Amino acid sequence: MPQPKNRYGRTAARTHTTLGLARRPSTTTVDVHCHILVPEAARFAGPHVDLSKIPLARYADALTREINVQQDVDRTHVMTDVDARLAEMDATGIDIQVVAPLPPQCYFTVDTTIAETAHRMVNEGVAAFVARRPDRFAGLGAVTLQEPELAVAELETVMKLGLKGVQILTNVGGEELSDPRFEPFFAAAERLGAFVMLHPLGFTEGQRLTRLYLNNVIGNPLETTLAVHNLIMNGTLAKFPELKVLAVHGGGYLASYSGRIDHAWGAREDARAGLPLPPTHYLRQVFLDTVVFSVHQLEYLIEVFGADRILMGTDYPFDMAESDPVGHVAAVEWLEERDFEAICGGNAVRALGL
Repeated sequence: MPQPKNRYGRTAARTHTTLGLARRPSTTTVDVHCHILVPEAARFAGPHVDLSKIPLARYADALTREINVQQDVDRTHVMTDVDARLAEMDATGIDIQVVAPLPPQCYFTVDTTIAETAHRMVNEGVAAFVARRPDRFAGLGAVTLQEPELAVAELETVMKLGLKGVQILTNVGGEELSDPRFEPFFAAAERLGAFVMLHPLGFTEGQRLTRLYLNNVIGNPLETTLAVHNLIMNGTLAKFPELKVLAVHGGGYLASYSGRIDHAWGAREDARAGLPLPPTHYLRQVFLDTVVFSVHQLEYLIEVFGADRILMGTDYPFDMAESDPVGHVAAVEWLEERDFEAICGGNAVRALGL
C-alpha cells in the first residue's frame, strides 16, 4: 500500500522505549504548547487574510500545500472537540493542556478593525473551550499587536476572561517585537503576570526555504532565533526582567548556540548594543519548551539553562508534534525526580498560576 504523505505518531529523531509508560511523575503533567482552532474567527477573518503576507504559506511548494490541506482535514476534530482531545491526552499522560489558538489565528497582517473583532472571537472561543473542562485545560488568547495600545487593552480583557496570557508571533507583519513601539505591550504583560508564548509562522525571507518543507523545518526555529536575539540585544528583556516569555521549539537555534552571542558581545562593539551583561544572562529569563525531539538536545537545554526554565510541550496536534512528551523527558536518565516533576508540569503550574 502507498505510504501516507502526512504521518502522525512517534518521532524518527530518537529510539523509543517504554519510558513514557514506565515512568510517570506523581505530580500534575502540563503540556504548555498546543493549539486549537476557533472556527468562528477563522470564518470571519479568513476572507481578509492575504496569504502572500504569511511566510509559511507564501514560501511553500505544491506538495507542502497539498499536505497542509490534508492535515487541516485530518486534525479538525481534535482542534475543536473536547472529548476527542481528552482521549489523546489520557493516552499520552497529559493532565492539563495550555491551549493556544492556531498561529495563523494571530491576525497581525490584516486591517486593525478586522483583527480586533477576530481576536475577540478567538479569546472568547478559547475561554469557552477551557470552560468545558477547566480541570484539564488552561488557555492563551491573542491580541492585535499591530496596534500596541489596543493590544494592552485586549490583554487586560484576556486576563479577566480567566486566560493565562497570550500567544504572539515572532514578528508583527515584518516588524521586530523589539521595536520600542511594542514596549507598552510587554510592560502590561509584566504588570499583569501574563504568560507570553512566542510562536513562529515561517521565516520572513524564506525564498530559499520553499522546497522540502524547509520554511517550517528550518525557518520556524530561525524566526524564533531572530526574535529572541533582538529582544535581548535591543534591551527589551533587560527592561522587563519579570516578563514571562516562552520561546517554543526549544528556543530555536539561539539556545543551542548561545556561546556565539556572548563571544560577539565581548569581541565587538557593534554586537554589544550597550548591554551591561552578556546576552545569555537575559536569554536565561526565557522559558524553553521540550519540543526538540532528541534526548541529547533536551539534556543540553537542561544542563545549560536549568531544569527550572524548561517546560514540557508538544505542538499538538500537528505531524511536527512530539507524540510522547513524558517519555521524552523521562529519557534523560540522570534527571532527578524533583527536576523530572518540574519539567513535566511543576514549572508550568508555577509560571501560569494553574
